[in-house]
Amino acid sequence: MIWKKLKQIFCPDNNYPWMVSHASYPWAEQVENELFNIYFSCRDTKNKSSIGHIAFNMDTLEVTGVPDVPVLLPGETGAFDDSGVSMSCMININGKKHLYYLGWNLMVTVPWRNCIGLAISSGKDEVSFLRYSKAPVLGIHDVDPFTLTYPFVMLDGGQYKMWYGSSLYWGPKVQDTRHVIKYATSADGINWNRLNHICIDTNGKAEFALVKPFVLKEDGMYKMWYCYRDESYHMGYAESADGLNWERQDDKVGIEISESGWDSGMVCYPYIFDYKGRRYMLYNGNEYGKTGFGLAVLEC
Repeated sequence: MIWKKLKQIFCPDNNYPWMVSHASYPWAEQVENELFNIYFSCRDTKNKSSIGHIAFNMDTLEVTGVPDVPVLLPGETGAFDDSGVSMSCMININGKKHLYYLGWNLMVTVPWRNCIGLAISSGKDEVSFLRYSKAPVLGIHDVDPFTLTYPFVMLDGGQYKMWYGSSLYWGPKVQDTRHVIKYATSADGINWNRLNHICIDTNGKAEFALVKPFVLKEDGMYKMWYCYRDESYHMGYAESADGLNWERQDDKVGIEISESGWDSGMVCYPYIFDYKGRRYMLYNGNEYGKTGFGLAVLEC
């Protein structure tokens, strides 16, 4: 794979009180023809994250609107998502959009504890979502006892499949953590069966975390883009015949940092989609999305 970078698309600049900085974890939804909604996580002055979106024209590659209404705000005080909500993925189930998000709790003995929440739209044109529950749909559990991260959900073979991040332990420092990608299944997209199976593990070197999987299934093969972290985040790529056992092929990912500019220190959090016969990638740049997100096209 070789990805050609097209342009930086969007970076918040104190647009609204809830959208002061960052545009992390972009996720595109085609609304009509060339018109897309791109969802992402943004932060306020206290670093609390909300989910917002922009309107985007794929033919002109221009932002056509930055709505002042958030998609989802942090939860009420004491809830699993009271410190922020982060965009993860979205899927249509029975005609309604199901938005899976990461809920943040700031902690005392460790920096944070994350769980996976769900919000559901009331119709296909809605961009405001209501929480399915005040509790997470995937929370702390005996097989995931510490913290969870960004899920990817797809319908495949009559069941919903989720790949998500899970920490196996906390170390004295974040860099001592071992955070891997696991797998769960569901009949309805709400109640999940955890297999406690590690799909992709860290490489045992300086790498300590794998996060934000994005999965496609093509010609019977599962393909995953994700991020791995050592001193910084990098993009990785893996393939699997069954969705459970993966072979890392990070050398094939085909996108690296630029020599200068908004993505010269980091490329991360990929979202892959097809438009008019070509394959595109939305991705974040420096400082985990502080410089916003950009667009690349697959050349070969």
